[in-house]
Parts: sequence; structure tokens; C-alpha cells
Amino acid sequence: MVAATDVELSAVVKRYGETTAVDGVSLRIPGGSYCCLLGPSGCGKTTTLRLIAGHEALTGGDIVIGDQTVNDLPPAQRGTAMMFQNYALFPHLNCLDNVAFGLKMRGIVKAERHAKANELLELVHMERFAERQPAQLSGGQQQRVALARALTTNPNILLLDEPLSALDPFLRVRMREELKRLQRELGISFIHVTHSQEEAMALADLVVVMNDGQIEQFGAPRDVYNKPKTAFVARFIGGHNVLSGCLSGHDNGNSILTGPGGERFLIKKTDAALGNSVAFALRADKIGLRDQSEPRRAVGADVSPDDLMTNCLNAEVGLVEYQGAVVALRLHAEGFDEFSMTIDESRFYEQPVAIGDRVTVGWDAKDAHLLN
Repeated sequence: MVAATDVELSAVVKRYGETTAVDGVSLRIPGGSYCCLLGPSGCGKTTTLRLIAGHEALTGGDIVIGDQTVNDLPPAQRGTAMMFQNYALFPHLNCLDNVAFGLKMRGIVKAERHAKANELLELVHMERFAERQPAQLSGGQQQRVALARALTTNPNILLLDEPLSALDPFLRVRMREELKRLQRELGISFIHVTHSQEEAMALADLVVVMNDGQIEQFGAPRDVYNKPKTAFVARFIGGHNVLSGCLSGHDNGNSILTGPGGERFLIKKTDAALGNSVAFALRADKIGLRDQSEPRRAVGADVSPDDLMTNCLNAEVGLVEYQGAVVALRLHAEGFDEFSMTIDESRFYEQPVAIGDRVTVGWDAKDAHLLN
């Protein structure tokens, strides 16, 4: 395989008539990395992938692969290969000839192209099925054949358009392992489009969260998960709640927010002006139920600030969902959107709660992550 190659997008724009699909995207993907473009349907991630591949023409900006600007180059001259969502295997050809098809079109003699195809089928653990046709294969096996075929041109960048979306959950996990293994062994860049947060977190060295044709945030999976920059990222990445309050003061390096019912929240100090609404993200697993035997202090105009509970909310349980290792609760507190929390299974069943129960939940100030 060829050496790993950087990909750089500079102010990339793609419009279809009056519709802007990609709006000024700038991004550098280091060579040899596994990058996931993550976002909801219509956010521009697949269009961005197709622009890199050369299957769509740029409206504006530049795409540089290695040291070459490829804006006007056809797909075959970019050093990329594309693996499509539906695999696009030829139903009348067996696995060996499906993989060898591109080599046949380039005039490679039969013995040579079959040797190369067998080598790639072995790489994806499909050499035993070389004589089978696509209809005789499972979805995961078809995906492996499509992957082998994409690698016949020795690309330095492999582009994958939602390659796992058609697989069942168990097989999806197995194929994640295979994709990561192949990327490590080949040492080339994989750029992978997905709408699955779990998939992106499991696979990527670099996660790029897109929304409305723009990049909301990019970085290592752990950084994006633990430090979302915007409310959109916090909500979309999963496992986070977005709460807010009115900035009412500062105390010992923290800022004080006041909720709609007089609740008092501490967050990392912000430079926002007093009186402004400030949002923060809170991971569902960082929220805990207060001891039900503790007296609850009410929130109201007749209660002094010193008597208020800090970083607590009184809420009603709207959903209890057993998820094996954890139990998930959906809660509603007056003046706030619904929010969620997860509790270790054994801890939950020590003091279980039910739908309709009134509870008090709380968290540590250090776990409240300030959003832009």
C-alpha cells in the first residue's frame, strides 16, 4: 500500500441551486487516521465525502490531497477509493470477479488480476467464498467483498459512506472491529460517514460533528464527548443534558446561575454579562438521586439564598428504562426541558423509584460543562 496522505479542506462550499449543502468547511485530516464525519441526515457529511472523492463538483474552496490541489481532477486520479452504502456488487459475478472487475477494466491480465483479488479477499477473510455470488452471502460478507474491491487500486484514502447501516446490531459491532483492524494494518486514512454516535466513538481517531452544512466541533472522541462546545453537539453526541440559568453572580472562581424557579447552579466562571442566559452540559451518568430520607428544602421567594440547595433540581420521573448495566430515568422539572440520568443497576434497586415519583437530583459543580 502507498504511504498515508493528509487531506485538507479549505473553505469548501457546495450549493445545489439555492440550497447550500456544505457551507465553508475547513478541516485537516492527518494521513493514516480514522476520521468519522458524524451528524444527522441532511447535515452535509455525505456531500463532503463525495466532494473529496470527486463525485461532486465544488462550488467554492479547495481540496488538497497530499501536496496536490485536486479540485479539477477526476476520481481515478485522486488516490481515493469509495465504498458505497449499498455495496454495489455485480449480482452475476462471483466474489473473485467482483473484486477483480476494476483491474479488468484497466487491462490487467486474468492471472494477475485474480492473484491480486485473492490477496485482498484473504485480507478481509473472504478467500473461502471466492466462487460464491453476492446473493449467496450475508450482509457482512457482502460488505467485506465490497471493501476488498475498493482496495484494488491501492488507494491512500478510503472513503466509506455509512458502510454499517444495513447490518444488524451484532454484526455491526463485529464489522467495526474489522474496519479498525484493516485501517491499522493498511496504514492509510479512512474517512467514514455515519449518523451513529456509538460507531464514531468506537472507530475514530478524529470525530467531526456536522450540522446544517458546517462543522460544529472536531477532535478526539473523548474530547468531543467530555467537552462539547455547543448545545447541538452535547445533545447529538448522546449522554448529555443541556440546562441553563440566568447569570446572577460569581463566587470563589465559579459563576452562579439562577434557574426559572429560583434554583441555584454553580458552573466554571464565565465572562458572560450578568443577566444573560448561560447554558451548560451535564452528563447523564454524573447526575445522582439525593437520599430520599433527607429533608428537601423548597425553592421559592420566601427562602433565603443561603438555604437553597445548590446544583439540585426537584423533578418528576417520566420514564424508567432498564438497560442491563444501568437504569435510565427520564425526568421533568418545571421550567426545564426533559432531561435524563443513568444509575448503576445495583444502586438503583437499593432504592428504586417509579414513574410519577417526585425526586430530587443533584450533581457536582465540576461536572457542569459550560457551553459556548
